[in-house]
Amino acid sequence: MKKILLLALIGIVASCSKEQHDLTVKGTVKDLKKGTLYLQKMQDSILINVDSLVISGQAEFELHSDLESPEVFFLHLNKTNEDSDRKIVFFADKGITEIHTSLKDFAFNAKINGSEQQKKLEEYLKMMERFNDKNLDLIKNEFDAKAANDSILLEENQKDFENLVKSKYLYTVNFAVTNNDSEVAPYLALTEIYDAQIKWLDTINNALTPKIKNSKYGKELESFIAKRKAE
Repeated sequence: MKKILLLALIGIVASCSKEQHDLTVKGTVKDLKKGTLYLQKMQDSILINVDSLVISGQAEFELHSDLESPEVFFLHLNKTNEDSDRKIVFFADKGITEIHTSLKDFAFNAKINGSEQQKKLEEYLKMMERFNDKNLDLIKNEFDAKAANDSILLEENQKDFENLVKSKYLYTVNFAVTNNDSEVAPYLALTEIYDAQIKWLDTINNALTPKIKNSKYGKELESFIAKRKAE
């Protein structure tokens, strides 16, 4: 009986002594033999390291961070003896986020499984790919028009470009308002359309739920709008 109680006590002490983390980021980087992985986030407009791990042969990694409310983090790979600036951007919430990628396509084909905010961000970015493809088409049209010295085509292409930008901004506003109960909404306002008309930023800000208004990005959006209005 005493032995059983002793084992139970040891188990409780071990459990209590194990460090608890708000956020755990774990996963694999296929074919990475040597390098350093950094978990980063923005703090006062500066990118800081919150955790790091030296990779030496192992494919798995695990990193940790404190987290008050959902926010965007970066998984940065610094490859030994190589000037590398590879970053995976992801939206994290408390709990576990899993990231699986490869050395070759580190930032481009990463599979991220974690927060609901990440799913919303991926939904938005998927639509942005269409806008980016259209933008590339307009750049090509502009090049062709200049080569042909066609002023009429240049003017039409400029109008198409302005309409594309407006469409992108309006889509972002609508997406944010539709997802007013997600931290992604104020984040998009701050990062994607920060230079939009104040009325559009106000539309997003006024639509946010009380919980999101009190989040990291909700507070930052409120402050940003106030500064814009004071200019």
